[in-house]
Amino acid sequence: MELLKEHLRNYRTSLSVFIKWFFMSMIIGISVGIVSIIFACGMKFVTAWFHSFPWLIYLLPLGGILIVAMYKILDDKYKSGTNLILVSIQSDETVPLIITPLIILSTLITHLFGGSLGREGAALQIGGSIGDFLSKHLHIKKSDHKIFVMCGMSAAFSALFGTPVAAAVFALEVTTIGIFHYSALFPSIFSSVVAHQMAVFAGIGSETFNIGPIPDFNLYHGIRIMLIAIICTEIGVLFCLLLHQTEHFFQTRFKNEYVRIIFSGLLIIALTLICGTRDYNGTGVNIIQACFDGQCVPYAFLLKILFTAITLAGNYKGGEIVPSFAIGASSGFIMAALFHTSPGISTACGMIAVFCSVTNCPIASLIIGLEMFGFKGLDYYMITVAIAHLLSGYHSLYKTQKFAVSKTEPVLKDIGK
Repeated sequence: MELLKEHLRNYRTSLSVFIKWFFMSMIIGISVGIVSIIFACGMKFVTAWFHSFPWLIYLLPLGGILIVAMYKILDDKYKSGTNLILVSIQSDETVPLIITPLIILSTLITHLFGGSLGREGAALQIGGSIGDFLSKHLHIKKSDHKIFVMCGMSAAFSALFGTPVAAAVFALEVTTIGIFHYSALFPSIFSSVVAHQMAVFAGIGSETFNIGPIPDFNLYHGIRIMLIAIICTEIGVLFCLLLHQTEHFFQTRFKNEYVRIIFSGLLIIALTLICGTRDYNGTGVNIIQACFDGQCVPYAFLLKILFTAITLAGNYKGGEIVPSFAIGASSGFIMAALFHTSPGISTACGMIAVFCSVTNCPIASLIIGLEMFGFKGLDYYMITVAIAHLLSGYHSLYKTQKFAVSKTEPVLKDIGK
């Protein structure tokens, strides 16, 4: 009888938590979903304009001046972007709502004039700041603040990229590697699904690709995918290193932020003219599609790394996730010819390897592979994720990401940032 009473008490507690987060998640998903849809429509509009009017690339430095001015007028501390969102989860630091219009406008400006960044970095900031805002105005207890921020992140990522399960898991996994926030699992998933369904209803499609026939898993193909995963992981590490080193170089050489962003814009213009194509401006989705169509040039990943590093070093705004997918796809594509394996599965595994190596999120990486490419390649994706997570070490896109455990020892070991 006592066991039954205890079970009923626990059940009532769990049920009350379920009811609370059912409604809270709905509010977060709808709120973030609406803003994300507006942002996605804006991205579609400015991207179309950039490709319709080639002369817009010459206004990139002017766009940079506008971005710097906006952040200086409001507050320079907001320019840390996604890193500020991660810190808010780690330490309960406030994320001002002003970040949402700031990052939306600055990201749209970056893409209108040809900056080489993605949109998911903006999504994480939009979702995190809205989640923080709602947590204050719904008068929830302080311990739930982190869950609100994570729910906002997953909702925005899901609405803009169309991978609801991966978006929910990524928000719980990315902050501190080795700690998975299970208390936020239900609200994060529910917020993600609500925002995703709103995006689908608004006509914003999911990012999925046809990778063609996938060879049956065996030792022959497995070894080749292992080699591809190893090489693409190191390319991901190279991407992280160049991003941070280029940013450090620009900050050291150009103390004035206006001069820094103008110089960055001029470099992007020069590189665009030298390449004779706008394939390396923007998010990089076109590069991914070219790989699956069998039309990608062998050096595409190097150029995308260069374009993205320079754009980010100048303090243009956007994200690094889709560019990392483009770098991984083009890397995997050229590996297919080198190791005589299927171009489709090689390209997919390249994307997963680079994404995992730069975010340190193996579970989210695996789920992204399944949501984008289907379940038939599961064995290949698991091998790729396992290799990428181990061999990437402690490199990361995000300076404030923490490592709570060692990657090489089965013990708790605070590695730090």
